[in-house]
Amino acid sequence: MDLGAIDLALALGGLIAGLMVGLTGMGGAALVTPMLVLLFGVPPAAAVSSDVVAAAVMKPVGAAVHIRNKTVHWGLVSWLSLGSIPGVLIGTLIFAKVLATSGADETIRTWIGVVLIIALCAMLLKTYLTARSSKIHGEQELLGTQLPVRILPTVVLGLIVGLIVGMTSVGSGSLMVTVLLLIYPLLRPSVLVGTDLTQAVPMLIAGAIAHAGLGDIDIAVVVSLLIGQLPGVYFGARLSSRYDGRRLRYLLMVVLAATAFKLLGAPSLLAGTIAIVGVLVIGAMMVRERVRSKSSCEPSSSPSPEALINSGGKR
Repeated sequence: MDLGAIDLALALGGLIAGLMVGLTGMGGAALVTPMLVLLFGVPPAAAVSSDVVAAAVMKPVGAAVHIRNKTVHWGLVSWLSLGSIPGVLIGTLIFAKVLATSGADETIRTWIGVVLIIALCAMLLKTYLTARSSKIHGEQELLGTQLPVRILPTVVLGLIVGLIVGMTSVGSGSLMVTVLLLIYPLLRPSVLVGTDLTQAVPMLIAGAIAHAGLGDIDIAVVVSLLIGQLPGVYFGARLSSRYDGRRLRYLLMVVLAATAFKLLGAPSLLAGTIAIVGVLVIGAMMVRERVRSKSSCEPSSSPSPEALINSGGKR
C-alpha cells in the first residue's frame, strides 16, 4: 500500500474514537462507522467492512489486558462465541447480498442509523441498570469468573449481536454489555468488560475474514484508523483508572443521537441542533457539578453553633 494513501485526519479521528473506547468502554463501531460515512465520505459498504477488519485488530489489545488480569469469564466467552461466530457469518452473507443491489449504500446507511438508535437506547438502559444494580445489590457480593452460565439466552444473545455486527459493524460493545447486565446483574463490572472484549475477538476475526472475501474493504482506511485507534485505546484505558468517563458517556450518547438522525435522512439543521443542545446541557451539568464540589470544599465563613458555645457566644 502506498504510504501516501494514509489519511492523517482519519488517523486523528481513530485516535479520538480509541480514546473514547478506552475511557468509557463504549463507542467503537458506533462512533467509527458513522464517522467514516459522514465526515470522510467513505461509502457505507466500505465503512462497515473496513471497520470490522480494524476492530478485529484493535479488540485483542484490550482483551489481552483483561486476560492477563484474570477478569474474563471463559464460560460466557465460549457460549457467546457459539452464537456470535455463525451470527456474524450470516450477517456478512446478508450484507453481501445487499451489496449486489442497486441501492446498497442507502440500505446500509439506513441499517447503521437504525442500529445506532438501538445502541443509544442500550446505553441509556445500561446507565439505568448500573445505578439500579448498585442500589439493589449494594450489600451483595458481586460474582466474577465463577458465575453460573445461563446457556440458552447467552447463545441467543451472541447470535443476535453477531448478526447485527456482520450487517453494520455496530453492536459488539454497547448491545452486548447491556444485555449481559440484564441476564447477569451480579456480574462484576471488570469481568463484564473483560468478557465482552474477549468474546468479540473470535467474532470479529470471523467477520473480518468473511468481509475480506465478500465485503468491500478499503486497506488505506483500515491502516489510517489503526494508526490512531491502537494508541488511543491504550492511553484511554490507562486514563480510565483516574477518570470514570461518566460525562464522556453522555457526550457520546448525544453524538450518536445526532448521527443516527442524520444517517436516517434528517436535515442537517435538526442533527446539528440535537448535538449543540446536548453539548450545552452536558456542559451546564459539568459546571454545576464543579461549583457544588467547590462550595462543599470551602470552609464556612461563620462559626458553627458548637464553636460559639465553646467560645461563650463571643464572635
